[in-house]
This record gives sequence, C-alpha cells and structure tokens, in this order.
Amino acid sequence: MRERSAVQQVRRAREFEAFVAGAAGRLLHAATLLTAEPVEDNPRAQRLLLAALSGTYAQWDRLRGEDPYDRTRQELASRFARSAWRYHRIRGGVLDRLTPQERLILVLRLYEGVAEEQAAALIGLPVERVRAICTRAIAEMRSKKRSVSRLRQVAIP
Repeated sequence: MRERSAVQQVRRAREFEAFVAGAAGRLLHAATLLTAEPVEDNPRAQRLLLAALSGTYAQWDRLRGEDPYDRTRQELASRFARSAWRYHRIRGGVLDRLTPQERLILVLRLYEGVAEEQAAALIGLPVERVRAICTRAIAEMRSKKRSVSRLRQVAIP
C-alpha cells in the first residue's frame, strides 16, 4: 500500500511539473501585468504566482477534468483581488496607471481572453460593470499612449 501511495505521489509531482513548465511563463506575465511591475523586476508578481501555483497543487487530485490553467488563473485573480488594495502605487509597469480592479479586468479579458460573463462571475461583479470598467481602462490606456506620442513629438527637434 505504501508503495502504491509513493508511486501516486511521484506521478502527481511529474504531472504538476509538466503543467508548470508549460504554463508558468504566461501565468507569470499575467501576474506581472496585474501587479503593474516592470517585467525585469517583478518580485510581487513572482510571489503571487507561487501562491497561486501552490493552491493549485494542493487541489491537484481534486481537479477531476477541470483545466489546471483555468484553476490557477482563478487562484491568481482571487489572490490579487484580495491583496490589491494594499499595493496601488505606480511601479513602472505597462498598466501602472490603472486601478487594481481595472488591471484585473483588462488582464482577464484582453490578455487571457476570458469571456465577460466568466470574468464577471470570477470577480463577483455584474457583466455590465465588467464591460464598463474594461471600456474605461482601454480608454485610459489609449489616452496614455496619445500623451506619450505627443510628448515625443514635442521633445524631438
């Protein structure tokens, strides 16, 4: 019996390692976008991803046909949402001017390709609210892009 349990644990570890090898890069990028840290210096995103992956590993045997990537993304979003209010400062990342809620919705909708209904259910907001926040965040990013291009035009002699 002990031998069987050891074999199952080894199999579980290998399956999880294979999952992490395939998905960790994309999940780390999503976590970096959420935390609004620069890609080259993202310790908070790394901690967030590690916590999400450990939550997925703890539930690995109970996934039963559920996509582990979806489960980890859900864990990542939940952990970010619970802690985001403490970390709303400009960090130099691509989405640093957005609020944590705007970043979460933008990353889920545009980067991860999650449907509005699924994102709304994941966050616990009405679909119309998710749509409005996403629209506002996109407008903010476009205005930032225009501001940067205008600044470059003025700076170029």
